[in-house]
Amino acid sequence: MNMLLNLESPVTTAHRAKLAYIYVRQSTAGQVRQHQESTELQYRLVDRAALFGWPKERIEVIDDDLGKSGTSTHSRGGFQRLIAEIGLGKAGLVLSLDASRLARNNHDWHQLLELCSLFGVLIADGERVYDPCAYHDRLLLGLSGIMSEAELHQIKLRLHQGERQKAARGELRVPLPAGLAYGRDGRIGFNPDEEVHARLLHLFAKFRELRSAKAVMRHFQEANFLVPVRPLDGPSPHDVVWRPASNARILQVLKNPAYAGAYVYGRRRRTPIGRRSGSRQGATEAVAIQDWSVCLKDAFPGYIDWEEFMANQRRLADNLNHYDANRHGGAAPRQRVAARHCYLRPLRPPHGAALFRPERHLPCLSLPCRSASTWRAALPGGARLGRRCGGREIVTRSADTRSPCSRDCRSRRA
Repeated sequence: MNMLLNLESPVTTAHRAKLAYIYVRQSTAGQVRQHQESTELQYRLVDRAALFGWPKERIEVIDDDLGKSGTSTHSRGGFQRLIAEIGLGKAGLVLSLDASRLARNNHDWHQLLELCSLFGVLIADGERVYDPCAYHDRLLLGLSGIMSEAELHQIKLRLHQGERQKAARGELRVPLPAGLAYGRDGRIGFNPDEEVHARLLHLFAKFRELRSAKAVMRHFQEANFLVPVRPLDGPSPHDVVWRPASNARILQVLKNPAYAGAYVYGRRRRTPIGRRSGSRQGATEAVAIQDWSVCLKDAFPGYIDWEEFMANQRRLADNLNHYDANRHGGAAPRQRVAARHCYLRPLRPPHGAALFRPERHLPCLSLPCRSASTWRAALPGGARLGRRCGGREIVTRSADTRSPCSRDCRSRRA
């Protein structure tokens, strides 16, 4: 570290009248434990600030972000506190080891530069002092931020390439579902809990019989059967817990290729679309089976074979398509059929006698069979009375048919 001041130092008495802030950060908790020399090097920046003329009592160290990534300001309370202090006009100098300690993305970095430029705050690193108000210094600071973000991209790229190569050999340790577990030798096998094993076998057998995930869910709920799951929250090892059966949990079991003995890498990928506000990471989307990066079949014991797994996926897709077809209808014009009674409140004239006007109140649902003849004449074009169902006649109405009842109600509400 160059501890000598520049001959043309931009530090003035006005800057020394304010506070000097030392920002200390390490990206992960492992770096805090293992790279203690880097942390000590950042703490020694207090001596550098003292060389610039700040007394020790006017130097504040912000180390709230030790063990936190600089890719965003989310959960980085120290960086947010630094931004607030600059905006309040309390800062005269911001000192960090390099630009990557302050921010790893251009948005946060340029936000810091803009605030420092507005409030006349200097930025210093281990080599020199920069004035964001000066054009050349701001240019160098901007390049430093770009290089910091590019460096993070290169680090991630190298790590992901090594991860993919290890996964291609089937050696990458991946999270396992509740029915599987790692042995002492590192190999994947069945969960030693016999209850978990029997419950999952029963689930696959029921889907083989009922051919519907919702039907399996209803069977589990009626029998008060719980589903074994392994939440991936917190550090490993993750224990198996029992949860009530739901459609999502049943589908997670049926769609997991690990239960077919397949080692898979790349089932999901990140997408910028659908990212939640304040989330550190983007949303993910499912990848088609044929586009999985790594798929090693029969890599370890499974509850079902690969052919049955693929047949289950086709069955689930057919069930979904059949549900969408029934929900949204087939070819136009789409028809809606209701099979329950329709009770409409009659209009009352001023003299108080009840008056029910068929031409203004079209029953859009089913009718009792005794009143069907009364309403047959009131049906507009495009609507007709269908077959009898349980003592009632079903009114089939086209999608483009609007009942006078709904129009009249809307006009009264308006």
